[in-house]
Amino acid sequence: MKSARNILILSVLINSFAASAWADFVGLNIGASQWTPDLTGSFNSGTTSIDLAGDLGLGEPSSSSFQLILEHPIPLLPNIKYQRFELDSSGSRILNRNIDFSGTNFLSGAQITSTFDLSHDNIVLYYEILDNWVSLDFGLDLKRFDGEVELIDTASPATNSRVIIDETIPLLYLSARFDLPFSGFYIGADINSISIGDSSVEDSTILLGYKSASGLGLEGGIKKFSLELNDANNLNTNLEYEGIYLNGYIQF
Repeated sequence: MKSARNILILSVLINSFAASAWADFVGLNIGASQWTPDLTGSFNSGTTSIDLAGDLGLGEPSSSSFQLILEHPIPLLPNIKYQRFELDSSGSRILNRNIDFSGTNFLSGAQITSTFDLSHDNIVLYYEILDNWVSLDFGLDLKRFDGEVELIDTASPATNSRVIIDETIPLLYLSARFDLPFSGFYIGADINSISIGDSSVEDSTILLGYKSASGLGLEGGIKKFSLELNDANNLNTNLEYEGIYLNGYIQF
């Protein structure tokens, strides 16, 4: 009985030590965000440049997302940030001109329903360059798109066309935070961008935030995402999402 009690005590001590070591070794940030951007621009997969609002009446997307950040003190291994964005817009419009999309002709006067989905995962691998009243991170943002563009003639559903978007784009990642002189508040910016040939992607956020002593935080600002692609999955785009961004989180 005494031996069993000693084993139990030892097990509790080991587990307590492991939990403490884990807390000192790893930093964890869990958050949830809301983004309500305006969507403007055009795209084509054929001979016609199609305006999102003017031709298809696509609505403004609203994106809620989950965020997870894992930081550690191992110098050679990058920290990891993951965030998912659902950017799915749909609309319905009577065409006032003929358009061609991916080899399918849609005639003027047809009632067209459309889906424009640029949902994607952000997987960021980064290193902390500074970590005091100024925080500076630098790394790579892998944007993995898994969406689609679809047009359907409601009077003739057989007249439809769909392009799957399955693309991973690497962006340079830079994040900066500046603590303000009064406790808990900070300003910051995240800038992810790349330009290759005729294609370019930019994802930037400017924000004001507050983090309490307990680790609970709230930040908000303006987020902008622009995507100019040339023949990616047989799709060309010139798009911009921009709107208010809010994120609540807890940091351990």
